Amino acid sequence: MILSAKSQKPETPLSGRVCAPGDKSVSHRALILGALAEGVTEITGLLEGDDILHTAEAMRAFGAKVKRIADGHWQVTGRADRGWRTPKIPVDFGNAGTGARLIMGAAAAYNIKVSYKGDASLSSRPMGRVLDPLREMGAKFEVKKDRLPLKQTKGGKLKPFSYTPPHASAQVKSAVLLAGLKTDGVTELHELSLTRDHTENMLTAFGIDVVRKPKDKGQIISINGPVRLKATQVKVPGDPSSAAFLIAAGLMVPGSDIVVENVMMNDARSGLFEVLNEMGAFLRADNFRRSGGETIADLHVKHSRLNGITVMPQRVPSMVDEYPVLAVIAATARGTTVMHGLGELRVKESDRLAGTLKLLKANGVIASIDGDTLCVSGGPIIGGARVKTHHDHRMAMSALILGLASEKPVRIDDASMIATSFPDFFDLMAEVGANIEVS
Repeated sequence: MILSAKSQKPETPLSGRVCAPGDKSVSHRALILGALAEGVTEITGLLEGDDILHTAEAMRAFGAKVKRIADGHWQVTGRADRGWRTPKIPVDFGNAGTGARLIMGAAAAYNIKVSYKGDASLSSRPMGRVLDPLREMGAKFEVKKDRLPLKQTKGGKLKPFSYTPPHASAQVKSAVLLAGLKTDGVTELHELSLTRDHTENMLTAFGIDVVRKPKDKGQIISINGPVRLKATQVKVPGDPSSAAFLIAAGLMVPGSDIVVENVMMNDARSGLFEVLNEMGAFLRADNFRRSGGETIADLHVKHSRLNGITVMPQRVPSMVDEYPVLAVIAATARGTTVMHGLGELRVKESDRLAGTLKLLKANGVIASIDGDTLCVSGGPIIGGARVKTHHDHRMAMSALILGLASEKPVRIDDASMIATSFPDFFDLMAEVGANIEVS
């Protein structure tokens, strides 16, 4: 079902306390590692978005028992020594890029044949970054132009591997590490710059000795296989990428004062928060604690008068998904915000770099692209546009956040895909007083 939506300035400031939804990256990994492990893994706080539900169904296809107990509470009985089995039908990833790339890595460790497919958006996105190292480890695939649909024709008995990804990618790193769990020897990955470390953290929680050695601006990560994962309890922390939209709304709507609870504060995911502080945001983290192997906190945000800054390329790995909403926030700042090194945005669910520029310019914001640099000048936001989302959930939510600070309402052509990562988006926005309508 296609749902259109529009947003406009609320009549009163935003206020209240809301809990961030479960982190999508951690939710994917909890299901996958649980399906690989020996015993029953208990997961609480699981994000029940469409992407995660596709990963849960994929784990069932490989033979794991996956059971929903209650809201956010799931049990996964892993395959352990029996190993993943050949699925009876093609594994459908839907729009889940993270799920696709991690699962292809994990499945490559087994002597099975498996067909993969995804929706139109996912099928347009490159898979070569993951397939290339898996091929070098010994897996074989039938595929055209390194895109879905594709078929694993040979897996198992992979050779230990030392790999340096040409691009910073937590998904590629994770796929190689998961493939290496069953190899006979050391699988080693050289990161030139740090990326999200959720896979390393969760492998450790499942009893795996993951060795991490700093090197220059990156690190060397290794595991010595074969290894056996042991089931554990996973408490999924709140997703900072989803919290970003609530925080943006609080910063942009005059007089607003909200608290977003249970937000993961992993250093590899907190780049946006650091950038916002540099811009002059009132964004305070309180009540630090540990959950699911991660540090979490409650974030207190108030409407702030922001200043444009320059954001260097080194920030990209820690906030790659947050640049569209940062660009929206920058439209309300004094001066110009310059964001460098955004080439990675072109190969997301859509070309987010081009899409962000179109979103801003269509609503009267002065913005430009020079290579992989995006410049946004702050000022009054006219709004009034109907934005094409290209089936990209983050572009859809970013457009709706922009409408909260625009003179005229902002509309999007399709809101249905927001459920892939943030199924409670509209409910939580309404809870703090945002004026967003869905039809």
